[in-house]
Amino acid sequence: MTGGGGGMGPMAMAPPHGGGHAPPAGASPPPHMSMMHMTFFWGDRAVVLFPGWPGARGGGAYALCLLFVFALAALTEALAAASRCVARRRGAGGVPASSAALLTAAHAARMGTAYLVMLAVMSFNGGVLLAAVAGHALGFLLARSRVHPGGAAADASRDRRELAAGPDGSKA
Repeated sequence: MTGGGGGMGPMAMAPPHGGGHAPPAGASPPPHMSMMHMTFFWGDRAVVLFPGWPGARGGGAYALCLLFVFALAALTEALAAASRCVARRRGAGGVPASSAALLTAAHAARMGTAYLVMLAVMSFNGGVLLAAVAGHALGFLLARSRVHPGGAAADASRDRRELAAGPDGSKA
């Protein structure tokens, strides 16, 4: 099959046989199928996490969706801080079974919320992405940074108490 013969070349493929895999040219997709964005877009007609939610329900439902994603992202950071706090309180002999179970539950909850935030961002809506980033930032600020309502005096007092206590929590 070399030369300019009328046959098909080695890389040419036959057209599909219409086995229900591809709609005919010019046909619209069935009404139950929605278009999924593959690039970021701005707008309040996004579908996030659940079919039809918030969808075309308007700006109020979209704002609720953004608030939900924001809260999930902040909760993810709070769960990370809580698991670190429980892990720090272990004694010299290891982690008791109750602490290990609590650590496991906190880790599972944190992973679940992190995956939900990731799936929400995969809606490719710019507002959802900004809500997730802002939620993670606020959650980190409140739960994992050293900023507390008591200010620097409360931090210094807590640090002195931690230094005065021995590694097992007893007074030195």
